[in-house]
Amino acid sequence: MQQTFDFLKELSKNNSREWFHANKPKYHASHEEMIAFADRLLGEMNKHDVIETSSGKKSLNRIYRDIRFKKDKTPYKTHWGGGLYRAGAERRGSYYYHIGLNGSFVMGGFFGPNPQDLLHIRNQLAQYSDPFREVLVSKAFKENFGELLGTQLKTAPRGFEKYHPEIDLLRYKQFMLRKDFSIAEVMDKNFHKTVSDSFRSMRPFLDCMTDMLTTDLNGISLV
Repeated sequence: MQQTFDFLKELSKNNSREWFHANKPKYHASHEEMIAFADRLLGEMNKHDVIETSSGKKSLNRIYRDIRFKKDKTPYKTHWGGGLYRAGAERRGSYYYHIGLNGSFVMGGFFGPNPQDLLHIRNQLAQYSDPFREVLVSKAFKENFGELLGTQLKTAPRGFEKYHPEIDLLRYKQFMLRKDFSIAEVMDKNFHKTVSDSFRSMRPFLDCMTDMLTTDLNGISLV
């Protein structure tokens, strides 16, 4: 990741189109380094999951910022990020990796469930939350991710009582996990394996969420 960190450090100090175009070779070197990382990561991921993302390059997000509705008009991101998507209706959830000067981390879960999925999750949790809570309090979950993340409502969602015994879970609008890494960890030649192992550690959480999303309230498969 040396070329990537060197490029991002310079870009953060010179975030302009003029500098970027004058230093395209540095961008291309970083881009190729990130593609190589993502390809290695994808190879590891397919050993323990089924990923529909076809290549490391396709997993990478563009470095260009959408500034149409932003006060900050700097044109480029000062990090690299990318997503890996699980294949098939029976494998729900997705993975995200982020490499940057101000922090490198992985995330996974459900960033923006559609209204139908979100209501279904809430109905499942309202009826029987024990399997989900067991995942959240497990030693492996606590050691790797600490706690469940995601935006929450300030009060009860429509259709649920504010004193419902599962209200702490029902308020969630997103269901996400995150694990951070030091620069030394990112620079290690086996960082792709470290990321893959972190994603694998998310599987009990993803599998539990998948069970909720792919069965009805009687436990009958919907897929």
